Amino acid sequence: MTEKIILNDRYQLDETLGSGGMAVVYRARDMTLERTVAIKVLRKDYSSNPEFRARFHQEAKAAANLAHPNIVTIHDFGLDAENRLFIVMEYVPGIDLKNLMRRRGRYNIDETISLMVQACAGVGYAHRAGLVHCDIKPQNMLITPDQRLKVVDFGIARALASIHPEEQSEVVWGSPQYFSPEQAAGKAPSPASDVYSLGVVMYEMLTGQLPFDASSSTELTRMHRQDMPAAPRTLNPKIPAAMEQVMLKVLAKEPSTRYRTADQLGRILISFRGQYLAGTTRPIPQQPQTDKTQDISPPNQISSNQVPANQILPTENPLDIDWVTIGLGLLALIAVGGLIPFSLWVYFVLNPPIP
Repeated sequence: MTEKIILNDRYQLDETLGSGGMAVVYRARDMTLERTVAIKVLRKDYSSNPEFRARFHQEAKAAANLAHPNIVTIHDFGLDAENRLFIVMEYVPGIDLKNLMRRRGRYNIDETISLMVQACAGVGYAHRAGLVHCDIKPQNMLITPDQRLKVVDFGIARALASIHPEEQSEVVWGSPQYFSPEQAAGKAPSPASDVYSLGVVMYEMLTGQLPFDASSSTELTRMHRQDMPAAPRTLNPKIPAAMEQVMLKVLAKEPSTRYRTADQLGRILISFRGQYLAGTTRPIPQQPQTDKTQDISPPNQISSNQVPANQILPTENPLDIDWVTIGLGLLALIAVGGLIPFSLWVYFVLNPPIP
């Protein structure tokens, strides 16, 4: 029987859960607290880079402060006996969204919105804390048996950006199938970049395919920056027109044209779901655009590039009556009306009639 590896005299590695070009993930046992955890052990070539090690530690500390039901909790961080970085996380029973999509194909509207609202809640919480994920993709969304979604791997992509350019790989600013046009251009991501990536995931869930696909990351980069995706309804006619408009807005090339944060996108999806279940969804009237990117908003919503995300506009009611204004007008009328007889009296006093 193979002897099990124990990290830092505390974590016993029980089973390999998955592996990739960057790390291996294990199900492990925290022998101090007697609980099951997940541990991600990074490759040696990443761990040996001092800039990456310092940045990874910084990002891990920031991510460890995120406490949200839709974010995988980080418990610990350290180095193993072979000087490989590892991070200890909450163990989430279930499977990642990418594997679920491979098994079952595309999702229906209600299932998609239910999961995406949860993803927006977790990512939006991080945005409010000042953190951008940078690598939103279905592989980083774990789905539990009771359909709870949890986002994992906050900060790792940002830590990878500290590696020297000649050592960078295609995962530095996210995965090519899911990263935003500004990430494709090598610019620093923002919350709107995460929103774009959430839009790619949503597109894939509802249509069964990615908006852009190519055999090389270079071509994918070009497509994200220059090409427009196929209209979702051409791939899945069951998608309501209003939902298609939300998806295309999220996939806009310019960050300012999208919903600015994951919280804002989540509110839009919740509003749409209520209308969808009530059977009241309808296409949005098209407005003339001055920008090449079409500005589309869901029913009864203000465009994200017309009004700041947190600003609430008053609702106008044509039947509302301004009683204060009417009252002041009446007083003015009475005052003016009273001046007329007073003026006549003064006139006759100063100019008495000649007998």
